[in-house]
Amino acid sequence: MHEMSLMAELIQLVSEDAKQRSFKKIDKIEVIVGSLSNVLPEALEIAFFYFQQQGEALIDEKTQLQIIREAAKAKCQKCLMEFEPDYQIAICPKCGWTGCQLLEGETFRVESYEGSDGT
Repeated sequence: MHEMSLMAELIQLVSEDAKQRSFKKIDKIEVIVGSLSNVLPEALEIAFFYFQQQGEALIDEKTQLQIIREAAKAKCQKCLMEFEPDYQIAICPKCGWTGCQLLEGETFRVESYEGSDGT
């Protein structure tokens, strides 16, 4: 389950930034997970729960994780149809063209986080 290592790195990065901003606690983390990102949101939540219980970095049992799911979107370079592909290699459902460009769906990033001074 690579989500465990992804979450560990995500928490470390957010914690380092929060410390630079003099936060003592992270209250909420928002993460965007694309449907084609090869990250399972449910496994990410389990990994987050594990780290919450460890009390590491600046997160604790009150820290919230919000996962924003990003749907996949592609555009055919031949007929210009936009559609939701099932795979990273997108085939246009209208004309069958394989030269489609993925526009969305591969994202995995921290969108934002909220922190406090711990009081």
